[in-house]
Amino acid sequence: MSEVLASTTAERVAVLHADLAGLPAVLVAFSGGVDSGVVLAAAVRALGVDRVVAATAVSPSLPAAEREAAHAFALDLGVRHEQPVTHELARPGYVANDGARCFSCKAELLDTLGPLAARLGIAAVATGTNADDRLAGFRPGIRAAAERGARTPLADAGMTKADVRAAARAWGLALADKPAAACLSSRIAYGVPVSAERLARVEAAEVALRGALAAAGLPVRDLRVRDLGDRARVEVDAALVPRVGPELLAAVRGWDDVELDPRGFRSGSMNELLPDPVRYR
Repeated sequence: MSEVLASTTAERVAVLHADLAGLPAVLVAFSGGVDSGVVLAAAVRALGVDRVVAATAVSPSLPAAEREAAHAFALDLGVRHEQPVTHELARPGYVANDGARCFSCKAELLDTLGPLAARLGIAAVATGTNADDRLAGFRPGIRAAAERGARTPLADAGMTKADVRAAARAWGLALADKPAAACLSSRIAYGVPVSAERLARVEAAEVALRGALAAAGLPVRDLRVRDLGDRARVEVDAALVPRVGPELLAAVRGWDDVELDPRGFRSGSMNELLPDPVRYR
């Protein structure tokens, strides 16, 4: 069901529309999430489907289900959907997995999408960075994108995460209430090398645990399996923590030990393990 936008949000959406309408065309880095999904939908509303292209990276760090959902969303909007292969694992900084891993990841994405946009005759590449992201303090990926000239229409319009979700609901977008779904590499503890095998293990573990919870009548919104090296730490919605016992955690395989975080899901919880996040900005 659509909703009427609050006046402040409506004003920001108007700024977003005007910004995008001033472009000849745009390629949107579409991860499948609500932020870049709103940028994509807003671009279609401002420019029409023929002047908008969506691009979703094919990478071991993006779950197959997320890529399939992104493709379905782009098709529903009627836009061209490119799926270029990215090679994050060829970047030493990404594999080393220090606090600046996201810089290497975003650099690889934009270094792939920039030439793709050029081949399509498109000068502007836009990401889903919102105004809240700019205030978060620890976002090395934003710096990598900025250095490569990526546009950030949501942030430039002052749109917060709440504004983004409100716009998505007002426009009847299927991903309006979709939970945040950071890339799989964000599940691997800093200092533990990223590999295709580790990414696949995390993806399989999350799919298996989500299925086990559903079978037990415990549908979960936010779920993460964090790879801490020789053990895994599971985060689920805080309200579900008391109901997740060893029999359900047994669905998570591939580690010597599996533990449940009693605090529940927290976005960006791996950053808590960094000794000095400031130096990675």
